[in-house]
Amino acid sequence: MTQTLLIVDEMADWESFYPSEQVMLFSDYLDSAQLKSAERTRVINLCRSFKYLSDGYYCSLLAEARGHHVIPSVKVLNDLGKRSLYQIQLEEISTELSNALKSHPPSEEIVVHTYFGTSPQPEYRELARRLFDLFPCPVLQVTLRFRKQWEIASLKARSHTRLTDAEETDFANALNGYSHQIWRKSRARKTFQYDMAILVNPDEEMPPSDAKALKKFIKAGAELGIDAEIIGPRDYTRISEYDSLFIRETTAIDHHTYRFAKKAETEGLVVVDDPTSILRCTNKIYLADLFRKYKVPAPRTRILRRDNGLQPNAQQLDELAAEFGYPIVIKIPDGAFSRGIVKAGNREELEEKTRELFQKTALLLAQEFLYTDFDWRIGVFNNKAIYACRYYMVKNHWQIYRHGGAKVDSGGFDTLPTFEVPKGVLEAALAATRPIGNGLYGVDVKERNGKGFVIEVNDNPNIDRGVEDLYLGDELYMQVMGEFLRRMKARRDS
Repeated sequence: MTQTLLIVDEMADWESFYPSEQVMLFSDYLDSAQLKSAERTRVINLCRSFKYLSDGYYCSLLAEARGHHVIPSVKVLNDLGKRSLYQIQLEEISTELSNALKSHPPSEEIVVHTYFGTSPQPEYRELARRLFDLFPCPVLQVTLRFRKQWEIASLKARSHTRLTDAEETDFANALNGYSHQIWRKSRARKTFQYDMAILVNPDEEMPPSDAKALKKFIKAGAELGIDAEIIGPRDYTRISEYDSLFIRETTAIDHHTYRFAKKAETEGLVVVDDPTSILRCTNKIYLADLFRKYKVPAPRTRILRRDNGLQPNAQQLDELAAEFGYPIVIKIPDGAFSRGIVKAGNREELEEKTRELFQKTALLLAQEFLYTDFDWRIGVFNNKAIYACRYYMVKNHWQIYRHGGAKVDSGGFDTLPTFEVPKGVLEAALAATRPIGNGLYGVDVKERNGKGFVIEVNDNPNIDRGVEDLYLGDELYMQVMGEFLRRMKARRDS
């Protein structure tokens, strides 16, 4: 569980706010080397000055030396101390800056204060959030200037003690929102040993877990002493509050899910999916090479490269047709939910479809076509099969999902106990996940005469209420959360 400390220079600096046991003087923090070492500690540095070698600077420095997560960090303070250091990073937020001031006429300098990545002025809220992603700071003073176009003239970390009464109210509201645990005094919270963040994107069309399944995870966690909380893509800076991160959003490398996983791993959290698993599973080129190296049974596969001008290599297509015959399945490396996967029934279609997909990627994957009425999905966690489903193909279609209409069509399913899965299918699934890691995976396997052929390994498998849990019921959620608990205990005891 995370404890939060608010460090101030004098208790008078906090007298405008609610009393809290978590407020500590910097002098006491300086002398307090023994802070509940069993707990993760987060420090919000509210000292009066953040100048180099000031009390505020040393507060952040000591917090980092003690393994505490602190805002602002020493890196942020150093970056904000030199325009040349922070100016480079500001290029990332040009869109947010333009949107914030698109209706604002050129004028003299504008000074804006942001509080924990928020702003009381609606037009600056997105800009405030992005600045907080780059420079996590309780109070940030932003000076805007117009020179041919609007630009950020300066950024400074400011003390809350220099705010007006109205600004102090905005600051208090932002602090309350950012660190909600400070004001919560429920005795029931003390029954939880660990905190978990479950990353969910409410705007995702096809999330890995539906709302009912998420509630089941939270309930199972509570029974095991884990306080699980839903967070969203904008909660990146809150990761250090938790002991574990459970990503229940479709992952990708060039995506915030990967950044969340990397940050959580850096902060010492138990992470599922871990960034290595995301890296390995989200690219089918990598998986194909991995299967070849470890002799994982899979359909015959070749990697296609494009010639200059984004055209398919004619010789490769000739060799492919001679080896596999038609139809041939073509995949982009990072497709998900049957997206970016096409079937070519002849040479003309093969050229057309590869040319189209080469607009998006330098390499493609070609696989021999193995038709089956269903695909097995074996859920694996910590190298153990925990559930098994048969996903049936959409009627009059060769995949379990069909895109392109007003809605995404999907086929039916069966959920079975893992002991009823053909031995060859189960062995193939476990063989595919061992070289990847010990995370939570969904292995897609085709069955031919009792033998399994692995199509792909998904690092963020579906666990929906009434589908994957249809056989085990609540026990499936208990197994997943129980493995989190085991890992968190092991990490705390190490």
